[in-house]
Amino acid sequence: MYGSTSGVYGDCAGEWIDETRALRPRTPRAQRRADAEYAVRHYGRATGARASILRIPGIYAPDREGGTPRDRLLKSTPVLRREDDVYTNHIHADDLARAVIAALWRGKPQRTYNVNDDTELKMGDYFDLAADLYRLPRPPRVPRSTAQDALSLMLLSFMSESRRMVNRRLKEELRLVLRYPTVEAGLTPSPARGRGQG
Repeated sequence: MYGSTSGVYGDCAGEWIDETRALRPRTPRAQRRADAEYAVRHYGRATGARASILRIPGIYAPDREGGTPRDRLLKSTPVLRREDDVYTNHIHADDLARAVIAALWRGKPQRTYNVNDDTELKMGDYFDLAADLYRLPRPPRVPRSTAQDALSLMLLSFMSESRRMVNRRLKEELRLVLRYPTVEAGLTPSPARGRGQG
């Protein structure tokens, strides 16, 4: 099994996409992942091994250091204004771990799976939601034309691609029932984690 990235799809202009979508990686790291997917498939076909490929978007985990947007919110890192914003996809770390196990047992040979939850949010709305849940100020919004002055190249690369991933195979073929079907469910502070912790 290989853990790839949703970045192999490239920019899809906010369209709904499933695993049959042609790969158009736009960054060097996404191209490396696409090349690795090809190698894994080739190995599986050549040896008869059952190789599953998981295309993984943004991973979050409130019980892990750096596992939520909290630190970024505390720094007031800007997000794009609504008219420039992009759709983003997420998966809770616990659901990702469960998807890996499900793929080991139920994954079809040389099959790809989008491993994301059911959330349909643009990136800025995701950070607004997290800010509200953690009782922090919402991040400032900036136009794309000036974003390069305030954001790192890594963040800008994430903000240059927009897609909404369909997770039908994850649910139907791997039979995974998401424990955290939305980021709101996964980010909501619980008494066990303590109020306001990220």
